[in-house]
Amino acid sequence: MPTLYVVATPIGNLEDISLRAQRVLREVKLIAAEDTRKTRRLLHAFDIKTPMTSYFEHNKLTKLDEIMAGLEKGDVALVSEAGVPGISDPGFELIAAAVKRNIPVVPVPGPSAVTTALAVSGLPTDRFVYTGFLPNKGPARRRSLESLAGEPGTIIALEAPHRLAASLEDILVTLGDRRIAVCRELTKLHEEVFRGTVSEAMKHFTRPRGEFTLVIEGRVAGTKPQMTDNVEKQLHKMYLASVTAREAITLMAEKTGLSRKELYQAWLRLDKIWERDRK
Repeated sequence: MPTLYVVATPIGNLEDISLRAQRVLREVKLIAAEDTRKTRRLLHAFDIKTPMTSYFEHNKLTKLDEIMAGLEKGDVALVSEAGVPGISDPGFELIAAAVKRNIPVVPVPGPSAVTTALAVSGLPTDRFVYTGFLPNKGPARRRSLESLAGEPGTIIALEAPHRLAASLEDILVTLGDRRIAVCRELTKLHEEVFRGTVSEAMKHFTRPRGEFTLVIEGRVAGTKPQMTDNVEKQLHKMYLASVTAREAITLMAEKTGLSRKELYQAWLRLDKIWERDRK
């Protein structure tokens, strides 16, 4: 019976492709690729001439029948742009369809930005939560982070360079100034792993470029949320927007876990400064 192979491909350095992955990509009848241009470069590097078809986020449903028909004629390999297909990449629907039809689904493991970043982060690896890409919009992103505030395991997320600053700020406000490893361009020429606190990472990445994987320390038992410059900035924004002290304190208490008493004291202290600056 034909088989669907789920093949992991390099996340950067082409030398990371396994011998088994090379063999499978040569032997299958068809390769379903998220990014045919990138996959073509990979195949060319290893002199693999297997036919290819596109399978990406915006055509994954319309292409499903075509690829399933291909499986009736022979083995198919599923590859994403980089790493393991189906992990924050297209693949789930195809894999689920194959499973539903009792078609064997065989993994060909290999590079993964998630486990690579976790391994070099310097943070605990015995328990972790992978949340994929953080939401694009600020309110949704903060809600997502707030749901992880009590998570004791290490938290792993992906982020785009143009949203990194906003995401780090939201992490600081919602989770506090935790330890973090910001992994950039893993296995590539400009690979960088920054280890420090969230506030330190914000100062370090002033002009972020490349692909980012964030590894965030989980909630440490007994730790207490801290008042930070960013919390004060959020209070100031609400003050300028004429939000009442009660509304601002209630909102920030829910977001940060800080006590209402501590937030009220900060509001009174800052209110004096803001009033003075207005004069």
